[in-house]
Amino acid sequence: MFNPEFLTTDSQDGQPVNGLIQYLQDQSPDVLQRVAKSASNDIQDIIRHNVQGLLGMLPGEHFDVKVTANRDNLANLLASAMMTGYFLRQMEQRKELEETLFADDQMAVNPDDDFNA
Repeated sequence: MFNPEFLTTDSQDGQPVNGLIQYLQDQSPDVLQRVAKSASNDIQDIIRHNVQGLLGMLPGEHFDVKVTANRDNLANLLASAMMTGYFLRQMEQRKELEETLFADDQMAVNPDDDFNA
């Protein structure tokens, strides 16, 4: 699912090192694979749809599609997909938290209720 070779970069003269890419390069492939697998199917579908929209999608059975990109543009696409994934995961966690809190709120006893009447 995740190819760590996408993270290899050539240091260019005068450009600062990207801290996130450096951090990701320092991680073991097992950690990166585990994190990539932790994304839900819903998140994977959204990211897949987003990347297909960026690249253009023609049916493979009728077209021989080839996409060419230079290293910088491919790195930007990867960074965009990663940021989208992080954002979607945060929103998914927020949704789950809200659903849990809403369910707990429905079950909570209102202290203003008069049970002694």
